[in-house]
Amino acid sequence: MFDGPAHATAPSRDNVERLTVIACGAIAREIVAILTANGLDHVDLTCLPAVLHNAPKKIAPAVEAAILKARNRGASRIFIAYADCGTGGHLDAVCERHGVERIAGPHCYSFFLGNDRFAAEGDANMTTFWLTDFLARQFDAFIAKPFRLDRYPEMTAMLFGNYERVVHIAQTDDAELDARARAIADRLGLAHERRFVGYGDLVDAIATAAGAARPQLATG
Repeated sequence: MFDGPAHATAPSRDNVERLTVIACGAIAREIVAILTANGLDHVDLTCLPAVLHNAPKKIAPAVEAAILKARNRGASRIFIAYADCGTGGHLDAVCERHGVERIAGPHCYSFFLGNDRFAAEGDANMTTFWLTDFLARQFDAFIAKPFRLDRYPEMTAMLFGNYERVVHIAQTDDAELDARARAIADRLGLAHERRFVGYGDLVDAIATAAGAARPQLATG
């Protein structure tokens, strides 16, 4: 689990300007895989705690602090590997203030699925509880325990009563994660659906920011 903040620096390439990626810890595993698959060893990755998603108002200030810290280290090129993630536009304001870009989309569920596809599905998404591989692994830590479902299971109906299905948008083919996702759906009393989507729009977003000419897919 990436509960950061963490900072990793790869060996530099000659004549290639370094890029700092400030990312949500919940997608750190996927970003590392993309960097490795594309040989992007001129990228420095800083991961913020994934648990910030339980308090989205804290995301924009945390990202801004990370930008300032990176600037103080001498970083000139910075890319933000967060979608809006419930910040209500505050993250975009931070990006504009510091002249940096972020990955497009309202949240990671959208860019993993593909932002165009997510938008096209429209209202059907309103009654969907989305699981990424990360959340399938960390459901107890990020959902059950913070909302006390482990102690008060009767709260499940109150919190999830308006949902109709759990959709596991899988980054990898992993039988254990598939089983976990099914168990989560059963626990919540919802229908289960699995879609293998890989890394979706994240591949092009990271590779383009890093200057990769022909992005290689990375699906774990």
